[in-house]
Amino acid sequence: MSQTVNVHEAKTSLSRLLERVEAGERITIARAGKPVADLVPHVRVDLVFGLAGDQLTYDPDAFDEPMAEIQDLFEDA
Repeated sequence: MSQTVNVHEAKTSLSRLLERVEAGERITIARAGKPVADLVPHVRVDLVFGLAGDQLTYDPDAFDEPMAEIQDLFEDA
């Protein structure tokens, strides 16, 4: 169910409107009868960057240390 309220009503009764949104309702806020914003329940989205997700690890204490394999490539050249 959706209801439209004007900006003044939204400002004076924001807490009550948020309770209704928490219950699943959608509220449209209008200025001069023209919809400008929607109050909707928050949907949490956990982002995972890259394909490896949590499969890659690193040692923060050794992060700035040169990798032996790469250092060998430069020293053997």
